[in-house]
Amino acid sequence: MKRFLIADTHFGHSNIIKYENRPFPDVHEMDEQIIARWNNTVSKNDMIFHLGDLSFYNKEKTAEIVGRLNGRKSLILGNHDTKSVKFYQEIGFEFVSKYPIILDNFYMLSHAPMYLSSITPYFNIHGHLHSKTIIGNYKNVGVECINYTPINFDEILKETKHE
Repeated sequence: MKRFLIADTHFGHSNIIKYENRPFPDVHEMDEQIIARWNNTVSKNDMIFHLGDLSFYNKEKTAEIVGRLNGRKSLILGNHDTKSVKFYQEIGFEFVSKYPIILDNFYMLSHAPMYLSSITPYFNIHGHLHSKTIIGNYKNVGVECINYTPINFDEILKETKHE
């Protein structure tokens, strides 16, 4: 089983194409490309952490999309994920958290970047900033930074040399 991360899919959000200069002609093509790239990367038994801002669609359409996505899915709620934990569990997430979590005792998974001082012994994997990045112990896994394709956690381990 491999582990993957992604953030800020914004399924159904047509304005995000303009705001972030996403390379898609319309929201349908954006959604379909992200779904295809996800499924070409993540297998049914892999674990994937979505770090927030999942979808702007209603429950039925969001559930349909989540049902099409491979993997055992966990969600860290983002600022646009305004429904209850139960809502996201009902549409297909095995684990949902309102708050950041710590993975492997070192990696803080959050939607928005967390403040880390120079003596904080963690590495923050986040989304929220879209195409912007922060220097230091941070990795932005917003779709704009990872070619709209989930990133393998092993790649982040290599980058941080904390294997």
